[in-house]
Amino acid sequence: MPSINQARIAILATDGFEQSELVQPLEKLKAAGATVEVISIKSGEIKGWDKTDWGDSVPVDKLVSDVTVNDYDALVLPGGQINPDKLRADETAVKFVHDFYNTKKTLAAICHGPWLLVEAGVIKDRDVTSYKSIKTDIVNAGGRWHDEEVVTDQALITSRNPNDLPAFIAKIIEEVEEGRHEKREAA
Repeated sequence: MPSINQARIAILATDGFEQSELVQPLEKLKAAGATVEVISIKSGEIKGWDKTDWGDSVPVDKLVSDVTVNDYDALVLPGGQINPDKLRADETAVKFVHDFYNTKKTLAAICHGPWLLVEAGVIKDRDVTSYKSIKTDIVNAGGRWHDEEVVTDQALITSRNPNDLPAFIAKIIEEVEEGRHEKREAA
């Protein structure tokens, strides 16, 4: 089992990410000792959305097109309405999520982040949660939706909204330390 302080974690996001859903995992996972990188479909900085208006910018460490799934022990997908909608329209981002899922390593999505799981075709027959407004999208893609703060299905972690961040981040750390989930079926 890898220790969290040896883990390499990617956060995949672009403009319009929900501020707290990127910043809190970034800060807490780094504080736990993990190496955390923000990867994106654009270089430079990406701008957050903070509840009702634009938030702060975050520097991008690497482009998703320049990394491989083997570079990381976990992948985190923050929500916000704009961010996952832009990412699910980008073939490279969707392929990265799909390929990462197939590594059987920890994959975590919060709020609207599961839209990427739907687009990547990895949600079918999985227990998940999300922001309530995309429940129908999850169900139509074959996922089993639950109204719980954190739902884990063989290292696939999902949460509903920013209020769930403490449980979401704690579960990421726990699942990273458990390692790969070899029983998880590929998509």
